[in-house]
Amino acid sequence: MKLVLLTIGLLALAFAGIAIKIWTQKDGKFAGTCASQSPFLNKGGEPCGMCGKLPEEQECRNESSTLQ
Repeated sequence: MKLVLLTIGLLALAFAGIAIKIWTQKDGKFAGTCASQSPFLNKGGEPCGMCGKLPEEQECRNESSTLQ
């Protein structure tokens, strides 16, 4: 029973942390959500599948396609 309560408590803490991060970010957007920003995920330098942004670009090409 203690393990179940601990697990529920940790999950609640994780959800609260994500909610606070979304609440404090401007327009609820996470920075750097394009996979092209991560050298571990994009070893070949391909553009982002969501917005078409290249790794060397700073901003998403299509702001309406970002996660909200």
